[in-house]
Amino acid sequence: MAKVIKKVIKVQAKGGQATPAPPLGPVLGQAGVDIASFCNQFNQKTKDRMGQIVPIVLTVFEDRSFTFIMKQPPASALIMERAKIEKGSGDPKKTPVGSITQNDVRDIARTKLQDLNTTSLESAMRTIEGAARSMGVSIEK
Repeated sequence: MAKVIKKVIKVQAKGGQATPAPPLGPVLGQAGVDIASFCNQFNQKTKDRMGQIVPIVLTVFEDRSFTFIMKQPPASALIMERAKIEKGSGDPKKTPVGSITQNDVRDIARTKLQDLNTTSLESAMRTIEGAARSMGVSIEK
């Protein structure tokens, strides 16, 4: 018989660096999840993604067991990594903060394709370009 789902939680944590401290600990504790067990499993699975922001969809069952699915980092984080900037622009139309190449856009789109609501690489690239523009990052041809 299938387990009964108690709660589905969406959180973000840094790869390989999950700890019971806020913001992760309180969210997991309220759902009745064994925080230490989650942190150990998550850190083990994200050793290769050390320091990257990893979105997680955590499914908690009635018996307090859980499963989780890891997604790709947010597009904004990938864009900031490629553009080598700390944060986006406060006024993206007037104050550009960096630039990325069309090849960078293609690489980010390939990475994010499984999490986006499209199967076309070209559509994914347009989505990434829009995210970059809204952050004040220009696209070099």
